Amino acid sequence: MGSGPNVAVFGAYGHTGRFVVAELRERGYVPLLLGRDQDKLLALVQNQPGLEARRASVDDKASLDRALNGATIVINCAGPFATTAAPLIEAALRAGIPYVDVAAEIEANLDTFAHFAEPARAAGTVVVPAMAFYGGLGDLLVTAAMGDWTAADEAHIAYGLSSWHPTAGTRVAGAVSGQRRGGRRVRYTRGRLEYHDNALPTLEWPFPAPLGAQSVIGEFTMADVVTIPSHLAVPEVRTYMTAKAAADLSAPDASAPTAVDERGRSAQTFVVDVLVRSNGTERRMVAAGQDIYAISAPLAVEAVDRILTGRTRTIGVASAGAVFDAPDFLRALSSHLTLHVPLGTNG
Repeated sequence: MGSGPNVAVFGAYGHTGRFVVAELRERGYVPLLLGRDQDKLLALVQNQPGLEARRASVDDKASLDRALNGATIVINCAGPFATTAAPLIEAALRAGIPYVDVAAEIEANLDTFAHFAEPARAAGTVVVPAMAFYGGLGDLLVTAAMGDWTAADEAHIAYGLSSWHPTAGTRVAGAVSGQRRGGRRVRYTRGRLEYHDNALPTLEWPFPAPLGAQSVIGEFTMADVVTIPSHLAVPEVRTYMTAKAAADLSAPDASAPTAVDERGRSAQTFVVDVLVRSNGTERRMVAAGQDIYAISAPLAVEAVDRILTGRTRTIGVASAGAVFDAPDFLRALSSHLTLHVPLGTNG
């Protein structure tokens, strides 16, 4: 067991939370296991000898304050984040510690930027939302691809998922987001979010080999439309999802991920293909790996490590690309991600 700083993990027994706890232990941190379900916490502790579990609920401020006592930072892995993010951020600010979450919900991330930018800045701490596969990874890739550009005309993030077996948390969070936007769809265009009822287009996206061209759903909008414009001057941010994965997600009988290796990862593979354009010049960066839920753990834990060791660029609410050195951060994930820049695309 590690003997490093205590890192509170809210939702430690959830699908992503378990990956985060394992990653923290592997890197020498001591996870504090937090959640609202006492039975699930006890079951987790039985399989995690030497760790401490603390029951806490987002509707009980005192329980959150007790749970964060002695923690150096908190990672929120419990959705729906429309419900959990604000109470956890408030508790972190009361405790004087940084906050990181893995929220993919567009509206929840918007709320975090809108409501906590000033309080976090006044407290001299950092709040990093969407530090996960959706929102964080795309932001890091776009930021790295832009390099010395201070602005771009458009950014495209294409998700090449081999399949998508959603967790129960993903399905609940998606339902909450859908309710919040009244069933409408959302896109980021002309420098702002637009809600609409138009059908989503289907087109071909030229993923690099070996994946190759794939049918994708256009305007399959993810948290990147919040994180990227929060610090980059890009008026058009468009995201795409392979049609097969989109169909898996919406299937009424969709099954949860099934572990296929010792880390608990599923067989799902992914390619994230990022393309930015400015004045006719294109820059591109590609990341590939296994299991979109599992990769959120090294993303979040690397963020924690950089925050606790002072390798940050700002305070307040900030996305991954704003608060961290994006190219260096991505290089640090080399054991989890394969990165490359296709020839002829970086100007």
